[in-house]
Amino acid sequence: MKAAWYEKNGEAREVLVLGEMPTPEVGAGEVRVKISVSGVNPSDVKSRRGRALTAPRIIPHSDAGGVIDAVGAGVSASRIGQRVWTWNGQFGRPFGTCAQYIVLPEAQAVALPDNTSFDAAACMGIPGLTAFEAVRRCGDLTGKTVLVIAAAAAVGHYAAQMAVLKGARVIGTVSSDVKAAHARAVGVAETINYKTENVAERVKALTGGRGVDAIIDMDFSTTTDLVRQGALAPHGTVACYGSNEYTDPLIPFRVCLFNTLSFQFFLVYDLTPSERTFALKELNALLASGKLVHAIGARYPLSDIVAAHEAVEQGKVMGNAVIDIV
Repeated sequence: MKAAWYEKNGEAREVLVLGEMPTPEVGAGEVRVKISVSGVNPSDVKSRRGRALTAPRIIPHSDAGGVIDAVGAGVSASRIGQRVWTWNGQFGRPFGTCAQYIVLPEAQAVALPDNTSFDAAACMGIPGLTAFEAVRRCGDLTGKTVLVIAAAAAVGHYAAQMAVLKGARVIGTVSSDVKAAHARAVGVAETINYKTENVAERVKALTGGRGVDAIIDMDFSTTTDLVRQGALAPHGTVACYGSNEYTDPLIPFRVCLFNTLSFQFFLVYDLTPSERTFALKELNALLASGKLVHAIGARYPLSDIVAAHEAVEQGKVMGNAVIDIV
């Protein structure tokens, strides 16, 4: 099969290799997916650049859309030919989705609703599930106001939509007028340009001084300052799935204590079985409803894997980056 891989950490153009590898064979309880589209996420490029290799060769990427073409013992043959999307394709295993085929435990290949494209499928494993889980952890959002950090980014764009569908008024941070329009197109009520405006002050102005009921956060290193500055209302929640800096920011204890604030941290790769089962069911229902807007910001052929990784790590893609495998 055709595949892209790396055998050491480093810059994309220095370590990524294109070539042929043996097509994997299925084992008991497994399915093999013939991949049409592979999703590229920031975690993929961060792993390539600096995460210790767990095997001599790594095929990157966890997300994909494709068709099951073989099943192992214990898996119903009726799954052959089924359109699916994958999750955790390269988490805890060396061979991910940037290849013509991947073999996975059957639960990690989720039946794709008929109305959903392989492009969208390649955006579900990390962006879609992260957005869903972040919104879920904010609780009942009916009539509430939510601040989505980076509302035009891959996860933020889905989170904003899901929060709106839950009945929330959504405020989103963005870095340009183009990104503001992108966020507003899916129901974001107000946008704040974090490069030119004081986010906390704008949030308070937009909420009558009270602050928002929840913050969906991809950069804890800066969101702690928003909490310190009063952007989160009493009894509010921060649902956090990432940080641009992996230092330990100071949490404003007195502000949190006297306002009864909650912090919900989670790693989308490490959901509990019950959380995962619920999220997969609900996310598939959203896909089937046709209510989600999928933003494919850039697409590349497999031969341009280096360009795809460079675009994602340089922040050039508004939306999701995908690679056509077939």
